[in-house]
Amino acid sequence: MIATVKSGVLQGVEACMVDVEVDINQGLPAFNIVGLPDVAVKESKERVRSAINNSNYRFPPRRITINLAPADIRKEGPSFDLPIAMATLSALGLVDSSRLNEYVIIGELSLDGTIRPVNGILSMAIMARKQWKGKMIVPRENVGEALLVKDLKIIAPSTLSEAVELVNSGNGETNIPPEDKVLPSGYKLDFSDVKGQEHVKRALLIAAAGGHNVLMIGPPGSGKTMLARRIPSILPPMNLEEAMEVTKIYSVAGLLDKKSSLIKERPFRSPHHSISSAGLIGGGSYPRPGEVSLSHNGVLFLDELPEFRRDIIELLRQPLEDGKVTIARALISITYPADFMLIGALNPCPCGYYTDPVKSCTCNSIQITNYLRKISGPLLDRFDIHIEVPRLDTNQIFSSPSEEKSETMREKVIKARQIQYKRFVNKSIFNNGQMDTQDVSNYCRINEEIRKILKHAMDRLGLSARAYYRILKLSMTIADIAGKDNISLEDVAEAIQYRSGGIKFWN
Repeated sequence: MIATVKSGVLQGVEACMVDVEVDINQGLPAFNIVGLPDVAVKESKERVRSAINNSNYRFPPRRITINLAPADIRKEGPSFDLPIAMATLSALGLVDSSRLNEYVIIGELSLDGTIRPVNGILSMAIMARKQWKGKMIVPRENVGEALLVKDLKIIAPSTLSEAVELVNSGNGETNIPPEDKVLPSGYKLDFSDVKGQEHVKRALLIAAAGGHNVLMIGPPGSGKTMLARRIPSILPPMNLEEAMEVTKIYSVAGLLDKKSSLIKERPFRSPHHSISSAGLIGGGSYPRPGEVSLSHNGVLFLDELPEFRRDIIELLRQPLEDGKVTIARALISITYPADFMLIGALNPCPCGYYTDPVKSCTCNSIQITNYLRKISGPLLDRFDIHIEVPRLDTNQIFSSPSEEKSETMREKVIKARQIQYKRFVNKSIFNNGQMDTQDVSNYCRINEEIRKILKHAMDRLGLSARAYYRILKLSMTIADIAGKDNISLEDVAEAIQYRSGGIKFWN
């Protein structure tokens, strides 16, 4: 007796179809799983055996072979428990095979037959709609996530026996339309809480409007972390497509909030400086998304940047340029999306008080040089804005809160982004920060006077060709905020100022 059902396996943030084939023959009792299973899949046979027996069915004392096809793709995780159990019961004639074959089945089983939630349901649901008949059987806890995919019919049982009953009866399908709008909840953090630092707020406004990377340099207590944590409050809301991309990544990583099936707010990730390369970029024995992918469409904040191991932060160079990260293994190569704003913060020296007007620095020149050299020139080049965050004086500390709120700043950002959406309507980019050199040449038109100013700045500051293009992208964003059609001399001068903010420290 042979039965086959459809299931799926994750490869990065995408899913591919897997056929679960069950063959039950006479012979000595045995239960074997083949098709490149990992340890969790091999252990499925014990969970399936107990779940079938405890669901008032009799597990057959026969020779049972489970094949997971295609056999050259590694299968991992407990999500094959339910399809193996349903296929086994189908081979025994206890489940209507014609109805069962219409569904992609995903789920983990408890020993008592309860169906447990699994990771990556959103990716599986997208695969089911595109590659099969648009029907799924998923754990009840995952139903909200699966229903984000339009035109997908779903059965969401809580136990194995309930799944059999619903399939045989042909009833129980849930088809609730997904959310069409992404409305983020109100942010608790607001830029009006930050006293002083108006020039830094202006720089962060420009960064948010164009998707630019920012490096903040200043002594302890100057407000670098406080400012960085408020950046999501001025970013434009995600559209449904962006929200689905982020939700898919978090679902695969097992970080999706059980209370909400759709992530509506842009991610803000702030890993500790002791993080490993696999934790930052992704990977591991079974590759999982790292912090750069969990920051997709949001913000990655690296506080105390020189405290990170140099070889680890150098890994950021590829995702910053490509907007994705590729993890290669002997049998598989996985690509995760990683399009994020990078915000770095650091003290100007080990003690933190170099150039501080109040406290004296206790570091010698060699210590300061070695400290700042932990950040390489190529990585510095990838920060569009270098901004100094000075200590607040006493009058600023005791002054009233800022009148400009995040809501007001966000409106300016949204208007600038709308201009950029129209500019790049026929391209695969959405903001100025994503432009490549060809796009900069096409869209950032400058006159001879501006060209002379840029040439003088590059010679004087020792800027690279990459810095030149980043200054032009920054100038374009400043012009967009002001509602200008073309870049002006004032826009370029402001962009050069932001670019040269950290030069004195590394010189």
